[in-house]
Amino acid sequence: MEITASLVKELRERTGAGMMECKKALVESQGSIEAAIEAMRKSGQAKAAKKAGRIAADGVVVIKVAADGKSGVMVEVNSETDFVAKDANFKDFADAVGEAALAADVADVEALSALPIRAGEATTIAEAREALIAKIGENIQVRRLVRFEDSQGQLHSYRHGVRIGVLVEMEGGDAELGKDIAMHVAASNPLCVDASQVPAEVLEKEKDIFRAQALESGKPVEIVDKIIEGRVRKYLEEMTLLGQPFVKDVEVTVEKLLGRVGAKVRRFSRVEVGEGIEKKQENFADEVMAQVRGD
Repeated sequence: MEITASLVKELRERTGAGMMECKKALVESQGSIEAAIEAMRKSGQAKAAKKAGRIAADGVVVIKVAADGKSGVMVEVNSETDFVAKDANFKDFADAVGEAALAADVADVEALSALPIRAGEATTIAEAREALIAKIGENIQVRRLVRFEDSQGQLHSYRHGVRIGVLVEMEGGDAELGKDIAMHVAASNPLCVDASQVPAEVLEKEKDIFRAQALESGKPVEIVDKIIEGRVRKYLEEMTLLGQPFVKDVEVTVEKLLGRVGAKVRRFSRVEVGEGIEKKQENFADEVMAQVRGD
C-alpha cells in the first residue's frame, strides 16, 4: 500500500511523533494507522524503560487549587534538562497531570499515573508519559503529589518560577496575606508552623550538637544547659514559620504579622524541583556523543 503524505500527516496529528518515525511505522504496518499507533506505543514503552534509569532532576512544580479554595494539589514533574522543562509538550503534559490530580481522589503518584491524562480520554498518564519520552528523548517522571483536602480555612498558593511551589492553609486574613505567607515559605523554607510541630528526635539531635559545641569551646559545665536553652530558642525561631522574620518586613515576625488580623496558618507544604536527587556530573562531549548514539 502506498504511504501517502495525508496518512503520515494524520498519524503525526494523532501521536505527536516525528514525520520519519510516522512514515516508518506506516510502512511496517502496511498503511494501517491503528496498527502503526499500537506499534509506536509499544516502542514508546521500550524507550521509556531504557531511559528510566537516567537522572531526572529538572522540571516543574504544578499547583492547582479548587475554585472554593478548600482543596488543592502540587505535582512535581521531572525532566533531565531545563531545556525540556521549557518545552511546550512537556508543560502541557505537566499541566494535564495537575488537572487530573485535582479532579480525582488519589493520594500517591502510582494511583495518579493510572488516571486518564484528560477526562474522557482512554490514554492514561503513564501511557502519555511514555509517549512523551519517546517523542522528546529524555527521561520524564511524575515524582511527587501533595494533596490538601477538606481545609477548614482557605488554601493559598505561590509558585516561584516553575521550580518551587507552596500551598498554605490559612484561617482568617485575605488573599493578599495568604499569598505573602506562601511567598515567605518559598523564600525561607521553614521546617514547620510552630515549635510544637518540630519532631522530638530533630530537637534532641540539635541539643546534642549544641552541647558538644559548648563543651568543646571550654564553657563551664554548670552553664552548658543555659547555653543549650538559648540556642534551642534561636533554632526554633529560625526553623519555624511563626518564629521567622517576615521576608517583606524583617522587623516583624510571621506570628506577629498574622496576629494583627487574627489569622492562623494551619499547615503548609513546600515542593522544590529535584530535592533529594543527586545530579550526575557528565562530561559535555560525552553527553553529546551519547545523544548522537541514541543512548
